[in-house]
Amino acid sequence: MLIVKVLHLWLVVSWFAGLFYLPRIFVNLAMVQAASVAERDRLLLMAGKLYRFMTPIGLLAVIFGLWLWFGFGFSGGWLHVKTTLVVVLLAYHAYCGRILRTFQAGRNVRSHIWFRWFNEMPVLLLLAVTYLAVVKPF
Repeated sequence: MLIVKVLHLWLVVSWFAGLFYLPRIFVNLAMVQAASVAERDRLLLMAGKLYRFMTPIGLLAVIFGLWLWFGFGFSGGWLHVKTTLVVVLLAYHAYCGRILRTFQAGRNVRSHIWFRWFNEMPVLLLLAVTYLAVVKPF
């Protein structure tokens, strides 16, 4: 089970790298001038590749997390809250995909400032999930 735990942690770290960086690309996309087609296309290419790369990593992180959950039989309120936060992270990930499609269609109406705030959500969720997993406060 220690190997499963190591793989889970590695996958979570990798997934979060994508969750931190993709919204940062959105900040840059929101700042691109309409005449700068090459820059927009390059950022869209980067965002699309990153999203396609991080999606299976996130799913594997969840699968390995479930393996740990069922393997160790953890119980307690902390695990239920952590699981809820993971569901929120999955929704955030899916919403990033929706935002990407909006940019690809040329229909973004949000400012770079909105995306800067949006970019902070996974930081707060990571803090909460890490706290719950390590401290197990209840």
